[in-house]
Amino acid sequence: MRFLRRNSADDAATEDGAVDVAPVVEVAKGQTAPKGKVTPKRRDAEAHRRGPVPPPPRTQREAMKRNRELRPKLSREERNNEQRERREKMMSGDERYLMPKDRGPVKAFVRDVIDSRRNLMGLFMPLAILVLASYFLQVAVPTLPVQEYVMLACLVFLLAMVVEAIMLGRLATRLARDKFPKETVGTAGIIWYTFTRASQVRKLRVPRPRVRPGDTVEA
Repeated sequence: MRFLRRNSADDAATEDGAVDVAPVVEVAKGQTAPKGKVTPKRRDAEAHRRGPVPPPPRTQREAMKRNRELRPKLSREERNNEQRERREKMMSGDERYLMPKDRGPVKAFVRDVIDSRRNLMGLFMPLAILVLASYFLQVAVPTLPVQEYVMLACLVFLLAMVVEAIMLGRLATRLARDKFPKETVGTAGIIWYTFTRASQVRKLRVPRPRVRPGDTVEA
């Protein structure tokens, strides 16, 4: 009978010592490989589905977004506790939870220099509230020349704050360069950092001040 006879092509392959290898095909999850095909290994199939390893996050916001996608879903109470713990570590000055602009020993030293002094820049927010209040008062009572005097006083204070920010920023830059001679300390960046921090209310500064007004900061 024909099915008991060997094929002449098979005999030729056996005599030459060659072995036919069936190609490996990939199959989708839940399916089996076609007949005559080799089923791929589970490790290779999973690696193919996952694709290449993503690059590391470039910003803190991107890292937080990726952590939210990878971590298991938490309850509202657990999320609140986690955010509260993260906020507390950021306020305490933990480098892992600070914004990039606040990281590093140079910025920590500059913050100490700023927080150890009382300055006019701390009145920036109260002055903004005063300007807003004077605007509503002027609308309510148009005959009172309140807004003109308030705006004039605010312009004088704002000019004084700018001068103070430049002087304090230059001082902090000089002290930081003396304390960290191997670090690159830019004057313009430190002046802007000085103004943005000193113009905030002391209780709202992030991270919270480590020194009190009048304390001596070792250079």
